[in-house]
Formats: sequence, C-alpha cells, structure tokens
Amino acid sequence: MIRQKTALLVGMMLLGWLSSAAPAAAKGAKPNVIIILTDDQGYGDLSCHGNPVLKTPNLDQLHAESIRLTDFHVAPMCTPTRGQLLSGRDCLANGAMNVSSGRTFLRQELPTMANIFAANGYRCGQFGKWHLGDNYPYRPQDRGFHESIFYPSSHIGSAPDFWDNDYFDDTYSHNGQREKFTGYTTDVFFNEGMKWMRSQAAARKPFLCYLPTAAAHSPLYVPEKYRQLYKGQKDNVARFFGMIANIDENVGRLNAFLRETGLSENTILIFMTDNGGTAGVSVFNSGMRGKKIQLYEGGHRVPCFIRWPKGQLRAPGDLPELTEVQDILPTLVELCQLRKLRDTPFDGLSLAKVLRGEQDHLPDRMLTVQFSRMDSPAPKKGDAAVLWRRWRLVQDKELYDLNTDFSQWTNLIALHPEVAGKMRAHYEAWWAKVARKVNDHGSIIIGAAAENPSELSPADWNDSFFDQGAQVRNGLRRNGFWNIQVARSGNYEIELRRWAREVNLPQAVSLTPYPDVDGQMVAGKALPIAKARLKIEGFDQAQTVGCSDTGTKFSMKLKAGPTKLQTWFYDATGAEISGAYYVYVQKK
Repeated sequence: MIRQKTALLVGMMLLGWLSSAAPAAAKGAKPNVIIILTDDQGYGDLSCHGNPVLKTPNLDQLHAESIRLTDFHVAPMCTPTRGQLLSGRDCLANGAMNVSSGRTFLRQELPTMANIFAANGYRCGQFGKWHLGDNYPYRPQDRGFHESIFYPSSHIGSAPDFWDNDYFDDTYSHNGQREKFTGYTTDVFFNEGMKWMRSQAAARKPFLCYLPTAAAHSPLYVPEKYRQLYKGQKDNVARFFGMIANIDENVGRLNAFLRETGLSENTILIFMTDNGGTAGVSVFNSGMRGKKIQLYEGGHRVPCFIRWPKGQLRAPGDLPELTEVQDILPTLVELCQLRKLRDTPFDGLSLAKVLRGEQDHLPDRMLTVQFSRMDSPAPKKGDAAVLWRRWRLVQDKELYDLNTDFSQWTNLIALHPEVAGKMRAHYEAWWAKVARKVNDHGSIIIGAAAENPSELSPADWNDSFFDQGAQVRNGLRRNGFWNIQVARSGNYEIELRRWAREVNLPQAVSLTPYPDVDGQMVAGKALPIAKARLKIEGFDQAQTVGCSDTGTKFSMKLKAGPTKLQTWFYDATGAEISGAYYVYVQKK
C-alpha cells in the first residue's frame, strides 16, 4: 500500500512540476545526454589545461571538440555539487550540503534531472557515485533513475559501503540489490553504462546516462600499470594521476563506443569534476590558490566541456562567461526541449542561447558558493564566496580582483568598499532566502515496502561527522541520532552491531588488517562493549552483550510518523563508548 501511495504521489508531483505550455517537440530524434562527473579531479589535473606531468590525450581531444566553460564553478565538496547538478538549486536550498551528518539528502519535494527527463520519455541510468542519500527515499531508483549501480556515501570503503570494497571486484547496489562486479571500479561503471546505453539505443529510446566515477577520490587505489606511468612522482601523486589516466582511457573507450553505435552526433556529452583539486595540487593548480573544501578559486573552479555535434552549437572553444553547476539542468531542459518546470524554479540559468551563439553574453550575475562544513555542519552566515565578474569576496573579509591577481594573494577590500558593499548586499539577500530551511534535516523512511529491511550507518547521524570505514575500524568514540520517518505502524525488529553483518564478528572482538589489491585496510580495534541500548519513540531499553554476540536485537511496536532513533554502547562500568555503527531495521 505504501508503495502504491508513493507511486501515486510521485506521479501527481510530476504532473504538477510539468508545464502545460510546453514547446513543440524538436525535429527529429531527441538528443541523448551523457554526463561524466569525476571525483576530486581539479582544474589543473588535465594536460590540456597545462599540467606538465599528467597526460590526458582523450580528455584533451574532447576539450578540442567542445565548448569549454572556463569560468565554471561548483561547490568545494562532492555532495553539494551533485545535488546542485541534479536539482538546479543551491545546496543550502536543496538540503544536500554536506558529505555526511544527515545533510546529504536531496529534498524529496524537489524534482531531479532524472524525474524531468523520465517524464519527457527518456530512460535514465546512473552508474557510480551517488552520495545524495543511501536509504529510501533518496536512492537513485527513488529519484527517477530506471537503472542504477552505485555505492553508498562518499567513497569506496566508506562506513556504510559493503565491507572490504577496495575499488577492485567490488559489490555495489544494483537497482536496490547488492551485486558483485568484476574489474576496476572506473572500468566497471563505464562498461555497465555503455552496455545499458547500447540496450536503450537498440530499443530506440532516448537516454540520460549519468556517470559519476569513484576515482580519483581516496583511497588512491589503481591498477599497477597506471601508477607506473608516473613512478617518478611521490606515491600519492603517482596513484592519483594513475587514476586519472584510467579515467582518460575510459573516455576514449566511450568515444569509440559512441562512434561505433552511431550515437556520437546526436549525443550531448558533458564532462566536469565535482570540486577543486586534491593530490595533484602540489604539482600543478593552473595558477590558482586553494583546493577541495576551500573557498578560493582552486576549491570551486573546475573544467566543464560540452559537445553536441548535431546540436548546431557555436564552434568549439572557450566560453569565459561566469557559470555554475546549477546552470546545467536548466540548460539541458532547453537544449532537449523538455516540458518546463512550473512550480520549482531553478537557481541556475539556461546557457542554451550562448551555447548556440544566439547571444554573446549572459546577464550580469552574482553567484554564491556556500556549503556545510564537516567539523561544523550547521552553515554559518558569511562562510561563503561571492563571485561577480572578475571579483571574489571570500568570507566577507577578503576581496580579490582576478584580472590583476588570479592567485588571490592581495586583499583589496579596503580599497574597493563599493564593490564589497554590492557583493555583501547580494549575499545578504541570498542568505535571507536559504536561512529559513538551512537546518531542516531530511528523514530516512523505515518500514516501507521499497526498502525493508533498512541498514543505517553513522554517516547519517544528525550533525555528527562519521562516514569513513577507517573510523569504524579505529573504533571512533562518537555518537549521534538518525532522523526517522516510520512508514507503517506495526511490529519492528532493530539490531545493533559494532561490525557490519557481512563481517559477522562478535561485537567486542578486534579485526585483522585486510590486504587490498593495491594496499591494506587497517586493523579493526576491539571495543569493550558490555551493554547495548536503543531509544526510539517511547521505547528505551538496554541489553547485556555477550562475548560471542554478533548483534543485539530489540523488538517493539512503532507508530507511523516522524521520530528519532539513537543507540549506545557501554562498557562494563557503564561508561559510554559510542553509538552502534550499524543498525538494521525491519518491519515484521
């Protein structure tokens, strides 16, 4: 019943989102769309951008064939960029503003790119990193994608990921079911994406293929042959560049696939990255200051290449207009002549006219870059960068003129108070719009037919940062609660575990180091767990944990509606150790 009601609600929402005054359908076949989003690859991590060490011949070719947005900005961190890409809304407005802490959830009421394309007759597939919610109703298959292969949270090997995933022969979620895939992660996602695209083309279905890679995010695991290409560099740089070399090779394979299938001419191909540089910044950063998580240019200016041979776009070349990732969705809506949104405005602008050469410039605009910090998840007023023409206002304290100081070392705020004042006024108005909901956390739905049982991880503790597998292995002493929506009243069983079910070890034992294909995961620390406690709604009970117990199960009746769920582990003296790292919830 809940699934039927949800499907009906989604259908009604989609009808509400779509305008009745849609433009006439484009002549001929609808264009396909492919979006490649790589992880932690900065603006300088391409040889076509001047990197003196890294070689990216296939991306260089795509660069030569594309319109390049050279003043293109994202968030300095992965989840915010992904939510902005898929919703067209600023991250503080759409809810997906942090890598964990219960702030990765893209608000349910917002239509996604996949919702819009699907409602216009497209098939939608997602292959790779998702990072916008691991549980119902936030997963790719809940947000409009017909086909999805993804892993949870921020990186392979994160706290909620399948235990001992290490980039090689990993287990991913395939349309809601865990499935093991053979091969290196980037190869797997491109292989599965191309196989799916081939099937859609055979069925004569236009498609949206979203390919967000796990690489080049840490841990920096990569097949030896790619690392050896950069063996003269520091080990972390050689590994990072090796991961990008593999991405580049897969872009070459994708291009060959598009030519071989005849899809190349009428496919919009977009390549971009999710935030500023990481391991490669020490080698080359295109003259920019800053990197991932920072508000300087190197934290949020990234490459964006757009190619559509049949689309009658302007000639390949640089387009220096100030643009942002929130522009991609409205641009695709116009380029693909999709029925327009009615009740959900975008924060970005359509770039279609400048891409077609119908106008030379976008309207004068100011942009705000702000996200949620890992160490202090509640966003703070002023912790932002404001972008306007050549100017950058950073945290309302520093003003830079990129025309004369691209590296942002000379603070001009005292010399140009009128510029700073205009940018400050823009930010004040922007903050007033987002502040009302900025601390409204999303809720995981338990007991729904779409996901039963549910696995909860500390990555979604409310405003408590804990998303790394290494934190689980090291036994980080931290706790938090989950925001929960109980879908259906009834009997529930909730199990608390220190180790994930697939490990199947007693709660209080240690774990030996795990030898990965290209490294080693650290040993798992023993915690002196003697008692486990669970609190949800009016239920608050504790149980003794035996030395051979792999988990502690509680049974209770829950009422439908919003609530909070929290757990505790205690030692023999009654001192708190941490929350349970893994919680399994099942409606009976």
